[in-house]
Order: sequence, then structure tokens, then C-alpha cells
Amino acid sequence: PQARAGIISTVEVLKVMEAFVNEPNYTVWSDLSCNLGILSTLLSHTDFHEDIQLFVRDVFSPIGERLGWDPRPGEGHLDALLRGLVLGKLGKAGHKATLEEARRRFKDHVEGKHILSADLRSPVYVTVLKHGDSSTLDTMLKLHKQADMQEEKNRIERVLGAISQPELIQKVLTFALSEEVRPQDTVSVIGGVAGGSKQGRKAAWKFVRDNWEELYNRYQGGFLISRLIKV
Repeated sequence: PQARAGIISTVEVLKVMEAFVNEPNYTVWSDLSCNLGILSTLLSHTDFHEDIQLFVRDVFSPIGERLGWDPRPGEGHLDALLRGLVLGKLGKAGHKATLEEARRRFKDHVEGKHILSADLRSPVYVTVLKHGDSSTLDTMLKLHKQADMQEEKNRIERVLGAISQPELIQKVLTFALSEEVRPQDTVSVIGGVAGGSKQGRKAAWKFVRDNWEELYNRYQGGFLISRLIKV
């Protein structure tokens, strides 16, 4: 917060983050991830955006290599959470080995050869979408339609905004208001787009303005409309 307020240098904050490279605690990494996400958002309008992605890859790759993709005997719930957090962060940042493995596991999952565990689905989905194309998005929307559990539908809805191409971002926003998405979950889809990229943020804001009447009538000024404006 002090860095965002301009009280201390962002460089000093990044140096502190680097010191946690051998930290095994999930809560610490969750906090680092959140703050790096905010920094990445702030820097997305500058020439430093790719530099911060490189920094993420450098900081998160050692813990990613230690954790690996598969659970170890006797590990706890927080280890699984940490694995999902780290792999998702590396995948979004374009870490080559993570992206390749995510694509391989996603293909096996879609083809029914090896179903992804629940804790790996979000990081794999967000990784393949971030670096995917229209075929990837179509596959994800198909998985959403076929999902028989609302939890899986919500999981997919939250990550769709990771897609990068402008025309596909529009497709996700249109999907958000379709009958495929429960009205109470529309905000999650739009919010995911807003948080996915600089292009997504602009597109989501325009989409909300263009569809304001429908959105306002849908939520009648309740907490969901407040949440939508916040995201």
C-alpha cells in the first residue's frame, strides 16, 4: 500500500519480494501474488509490463519447480492451494515449461484421458486461455455447457476473462449476459474480463456502459451492481 501511495519506491518493494523466494508459506505467497497483480495492473499502461511478467517468472519459478504438478504423499491442503496459486501465476506470466505442461494436461482433460484434479483446473484453464485462441475459448465454453456441477461452471466463468484477443473478449462479455450464465454469476464473468488485461478492462467498462440499463434493472441497485462497478 505504501508503494501504491508513492511513499516508498516500487523497486524497494520488489527487492523485498525477491527475498521470499524460498518461503514455503501459502499465506505469504498469496499476499505476494495479490500485490504483484496490483503492480501488474498499474504497469499495464507503461513500457514495464513485460518486465513485471519476467519478474513474476523469476520469483515464482523456484517454488513452482519444488512443488511440481502432482501432490506428494502427506502434503496438506495448503500445499495444494499453493501449487494452484504458483502454477496459475507462472502460466499467466508465460513461463514456457508451465505453459507447455498446462496445454498437455488440458488436452488430456478435454479428451477424457486424464481428468484434472479440482485444485489444478483453475491454473490450467487460466494458462491455456491467456495464451489461447478462438478454439481454446470454444473448448472452454463447451466444458461450461457440459459441466453438471455449478461449482465447475463458476470456476470456468471466473477465468474466461484471461483470453487476450479483442474479438474473443467481446465474445466472453456477450456470454456473460446470455442464458448460459446465472444472473448472479454475470458479474464474475465481467469482473474476470476487467481484471484479465488492459484491453479487457477497457472493453468491460464500455460493455457495462452500453448495457447499463439491462444490468441495473437486473440487479435493482443491489450489492451486485456495487460489486460490478468496483471491479
